[in-house]
Amino acid sequence: MAKQLSFYFDSSACVGCKTCQIACKDKNNLPLGVRWRRVFEYAGGSWVKQGDQWIPNNVFGYGVSLACNHCENPTCVSVCPTGAMFKRADGVVLINQDQCVGCRYCEWACPYGAPQFDEAKGVMTKCNLCEDLIAQGQNPACVDACPLRALAFGDLEELRNKYGNIAAVEPLPAATITQPHLVITPNRHAQASGKGTGKVLNLPEEL
Repeated sequence: MAKQLSFYFDSSACVGCKTCQIACKDKNNLPLGVRWRRVFEYAGGSWVKQGDQWIPNNVFGYGVSLACNHCENPTCVSVCPTGAMFKRADGVVLINQDQCVGCRYCEWACPYGAPQFDEAKGVMTKCNLCEDLIAQGQNPACVDACPLRALAFGDLEELRNKYGNIAAVEPLPAATITQPHLVITPNRHAQASGKGTGKVLNLPEEL
C-alpha cells in the first residue's frame, strides 16, 4: 500500500502566532482573502459574581491550525463535475486548474473550507501539501515556519503510531465525515468535536 501523506498538528504547543499561515501565503503568493492554511482561535468560559465583582470561571482558549486534510474520502473530489479535483496515490488531493470551471461545488462540499476561489483567475485553489517541496525531500512551508514545531507531516500510519488517532477537536467537524489524513495532539483545554462550549474568535480575518 502506498504511503498516505498527512499533516500532524500539536495543539498543545500552538500559540496562535499564525506564522504557518503567513508562510503558506508567501510561498504560494496567495491573494487577499485566500488562505490555504488558517489558524482558528477557539475560546470560551463564563463569569460568576462574587460580591461586587465578576470572576472568570472555566475560561479557556487554544489555537487550531488547519489546511486541507487530504482526506480518505474527500467530498471535494466526489462533487467535482469536471474531474478537476483528484486524489493521488499518496493521498494528496490536487486541482487541475485547466479543467476547473470555477463552479465552487468543492468549496461548498468541503466541511473544512479548504478549496477557495481565486476571483482573478476564476478557478478553485487549495493546499497542495507543497508538492514541489516534498518532491525534493523538503517539508511543506508551513511546517518549517512554525517556531514552536507544532506542525509536521509524514506517513499517516507512522504519525498515528507516534501520536495517536485523534483527528478532530472543536471547532473542527467530526472526523467521520471525510476521514481526514490528520493527526492531532489536543491542547489540554480542547473540547470534543460537536460538544464545544466556546466559539471561534477570529472568523472576520481577511489576510
